[in-house]
Amino acid sequence: MADDLPIHAVLPDLLAALRSGTGAVLVAPPGAGKTTVVAPALLGEDWCEGTVILTSPRRVAARAAAERMAELLGEKAGQTIGYLTRLDSKRSSTTRVLVVTEAIFVNMILDDPELSGVSAVLFDEAHERHLDSDLGLALALESRAVLREDLRVLVMSATIDGARFAALVGDGTPVVESEGRAYPLRTVWLGSSPQERVEDAMAAAISQAWREEEGDILAFLPGVGEIERTRERLEVRLPSALVLPLHGQVQPAEQRAAIRRDPEGRRRIVLATAIAETSLTLDGVSVVVDSGLLRRAEFDRAAGTTHLVTHRASQAAAVQRAGRAARQGPGVAYRLWEEGGHAGRPAFDPPEMATSDLAPLVLTLAKWGSSDPASLPWLDVPPAPSVAAARVTLKELGALDGDGKITARGQQMAALPLDPASAAMLLFGAEHGCEGEAARLALLLQERGLGGRGDDLEARLSRWNTDRSGRADASRKLAARWAERARELVGEHRREVVPLAILLAAGRPEFIVKRRDGSGESWIAAGGRGFALDPASPFARADFLVIGDAQGQAKGARITAAIAVDERELERWLPERIERKSVARWNGNRIEARIERRLGAITLATGPDPAPDEAAIVDSLLEKALEDAGKLVPRELAARARYAGIKALDPASLAGQADLWLAPLLAGRRDLDIPKGRLVDALLGLLDWDERQRLDREAPREFTSPAGTTHAIDYTGDDAPCTEVRVQALFGLERHPMVGDTPLLLKLTSPAGRPIQATRDLPGFWRGSWADVRKDMRGRYPKHRWPEEPWTEKPSLKTKNAFSKSEG
Repeated sequence: MADDLPIHAVLPDLLAALRSGTGAVLVAPPGAGKTTVVAPALLGEDWCEGTVILTSPRRVAARAAAERMAELLGEKAGQTIGYLTRLDSKRSSTTRVLVVTEAIFVNMILDDPELSGVSAVLFDEAHERHLDSDLGLALALESRAVLREDLRVLVMSATIDGARFAALVGDGTPVVESEGRAYPLRTVWLGSSPQERVEDAMAAAISQAWREEEGDILAFLPGVGEIERTRERLEVRLPSALVLPLHGQVQPAEQRAAIRRDPEGRRRIVLATAIAETSLTLDGVSVVVDSGLLRRAEFDRAAGTTHLVTHRASQAAAVQRAGRAARQGPGVAYRLWEEGGHAGRPAFDPPEMATSDLAPLVLTLAKWGSSDPASLPWLDVPPAPSVAAARVTLKELGALDGDGKITARGQQMAALPLDPASAAMLLFGAEHGCEGEAARLALLLQERGLGGRGDDLEARLSRWNTDRSGRADASRKLAARWAERARELVGEHRREVVPLAILLAAGRPEFIVKRRDGSGESWIAAGGRGFALDPASPFARADFLVIGDAQGQAKGARITAAIAVDERELERWLPERIERKSVARWNGNRIEARIERRLGAITLATGPDPAPDEAAIVDSLLEKALEDAGKLVPRELAARARYAGIKALDPASLAGQADLWLAPLLAGRRDLDIPKGRLVDALLGLLDWDERQRLDREAPREFTSPAGTTHAIDYTGDDAPCTEVRVQALFGLERHPMVGDTPLLLKLTSPAGRPIQATRDLPGFWRGSWADVRKDMRGRYPKHRWPEEPWTEKPSLKTKNAFSKSEG
């Protein structure tokens, strides 16, 4: 019976809290009755003169909760208890409790920030931390603080940190906890095999549970594909079993069949996604088989796409799933992983705030009047990088101005119950009189399964248009409502036939892509990202596509839904996005000046520029040169400057002054092969008088020998400073030559230029190893002088005879 649910034990405390204050947090385990009992109980309170809104995380849960509450009142949904979802609604003038999905509540409060006629908002299953739930709660709390001091805000969940939510709702907010009804729950750990497909493992586990246990079975799988493949295997293993799918694409009647006991008493196997994790009580279920996997949408900022990623379910999710088996009596949970590995699973799933595209949130807040998301009350503040990426997207769509404020176009987009890209697409369609096609295309992108599968969105739309199922018909009606709203927002419009690809591109201009290889596998997007396509796809021979969906990480995200488009159509319908510009590009050894017609990062056409912008060429050469400014300085000069401790020729200093010394050298050039003399003069021109004197004093370019010969000093090697000199040029030299405080390394050579010896102590060499050198050299070069005491001789490179004659 409904009146003996555990929630009734704490209901008086909860009602008292909401009489004395405007906020509360209710923590109640699964099956306690919070979803179906609390909202109707508020209707009898003196302060509750208006509607009670109960937010629900999913359409299935919203409809099931409303129908259950109506059943408890002996009514049908749509009377006292109503619901409102995107594809389905039942409410009337007598409705006092309205169950809505979280996204619909956000739209409601945006349209009416005061929430006129609403007495309370209840946020159910808040622990799931959906983006719309967090956003709706933040807006409700701000509305209560500024416009509606009497608005009651109640946060409800089974596994949340009550104290943390209470602090968010307001100082002094009470936390009411229900102990719930505890039934025994047994856990069976089946383990896992990486080589086994999930549908095979689940079919085997479900068959085992079917044989060994009693009662209906609820099995959790990550997605619709796995559910269908598991059902195919169970039809072979258990041909007499009643196997029912439960996910967002299932028709309402079939969803009800999965939630309720079979009227003929047959035992059921319900194959569900995470949709059945919370909110719903499935009558008769006493066995849970958990794959331990979940699939969630994650936004990749680098790729600009939202893709589905399969993860291990968190420990908290596993508790929720297992709890489905023990809601109405003792139960058992079969888990397809090892008990020893359970502690290694994440404790909780991350909030959507951390993994989602925040463009819808940023646009919503801009309409709300908040340009700084961090100023609102959040449990977790929106990540700054995601907010920045969202602003870039919204500015590209014309929704925000340069200051981040909402534009007139942004107001129109925010008035539609769609993400910004879909709203932009729909408004473009309405302006050209084809809002119906645009609305259907927008819904096709959001509702998985409409029109079947395949990467050709045009073909899927065609199949959906002829589909006569209840879901297809409800979806068409929803699209028609969107189209009507867009017409109202746009007003007068032209009546034209716009290609579907152009409609898609109007909302996703950065996802126009061009083929860049012969196989059709590699594509470049207008937004600058690379995408991959299966070469077997019928799109592989197209030149241009507009992507509707892509899966995978930033590098090589795979195109999974698209429409082919002709370049002429892009030029006709999107001329404002095509620009003609002069570009200067480095081709490996020089700059080429070209004229390009571009659609973002896509080059449509290119040719030589007959009259290039010389300043732009210089800028391009500067940019290329400064990739490694140190290479611009001749090696010898750079080494001298380092040795003398002169910072003006460091790479960082050179880069900072490039406009002064390098740009003039590049004028009229197309390459970086600047004559060395001009380059050295320009570099030395950066030094003041003191620095020039210091450079010549502490790092002289040359050494002059006693014989009058000059020799370049090398500062580049490990043995710097050093110079190479013929030994006869040093005769008569008693003291070793110095460079600053460092002895100059003398690399002594024979008359033929061959190495003899290197020394930093010439006097020691004369009086030491010179004797051996003299003995060896006299035999090899007898015509030259090899005195016993060279320090007493006159320096000269002449032979003995020539020297004697010059001295005689």
